[in-house]
Amino acid sequence: MFDIQLSGDGKVAMSGRLDAAQSNAAQAFMDGISGPCVVDMAALDYISSAGLRVLLSTQKRLKGTGHTLSLINVSRQIADVFKYSGFDKLFSIEVRA
Repeated sequence: MFDIQLSGDGKVAMSGRLDAAQSNAAQAFMDGISGPCVVDMAALDYISSAGLRVLLSTQKRLKGTGHTLSLINVSRQIADVFKYSGFDKLFSIEVRA
C-alpha cells in the first residue's frame, strides 16, 4: 500500500511502499508540484529503483526552475538505499533519529 498527499504544513507526505506498481501515481502527483518541495518520508517503509526515478525526475524538473526537493524523516534503511545508489549526493536528506 502506498499513499501520497499534501500535509497540513505544505509538505508532501509519503507512506507505505513506493515501488514500480505505485510509481506512475507518485509521478503524477509530483508533477503537480511547482515550487520548493519537502517530502516527509516518516511513514515510508520501502522505496524501489522506480521510486528513486520519481524523486530524481522531480528533482531535475524543480532544479531547472530554481527550486529544490528535500527529503526529511528518512529511515536508516531508506537512507542506505540513497547512499548505495549515490543519490545521497543529489538530495538534501534528513535522516530520522
